[in-house]
Amino acid sequence: MKILDHLEEWIVASLLAAMTLLTFSQVVLRYVFNSGWSWALEMTTILFAFMIFIGISYGVRKGAHIGVDALVKLMPPKVRRVSSIVTVLLCMLYSGMVLYGSYQYVYKMWVIGIELEDMPIPMWMARAILPFGYALLMFRFGQVLLNLLTGKSDSLHLADEAADALKLKSQGDQP
Repeated sequence: MKILDHLEEWIVASLLAAMTLLTFSQVVLRYVFNSGWSWALEMTTILFAFMIFIGISYGVRKGAHIGVDALVKLMPPKVRRVSSIVTVLLCMLYSGMVLYGSYQYVYKMWVIGIELEDMPIPMWMARAILPFGYALLMFRFGQVLLNLLTGKSDSLHLADEAADALKLKSQGDQP
């Protein structure tokens, strides 16, 4: 799993770098040379979509998604664990439904054979990130579920911005 974890991080960072370079070069071409690429905006949008859908699963793995867990923190550990399992199962159900719908959408784009507006690339290739991203998300939720079922965790790990802010403040107060 370490390879997938690092690959996920590398892909997100590479996509962000590619978007930045493409956008910067487009700005330079447009405002310095009065030129530019007609396909740059569409490519940036596609790169952004890929980054988002891979980043969603990365956020699940890192526990970086925001959640309201004030009530859950008040629950006893066993109840918290059961409610977390139910929550993960509901998230997997939702992800599965969207995975199925996105697969149907991509398949229809493949059958129809529509190309992107500014690039001679079949639309289904650009939209393939939808089912791929949701499959990756289900995989990450599966990992969270396995940790809950095996007792390695008793709750979902969500971003705790208040604790992070207090930690940063206390670090700033030290000499």
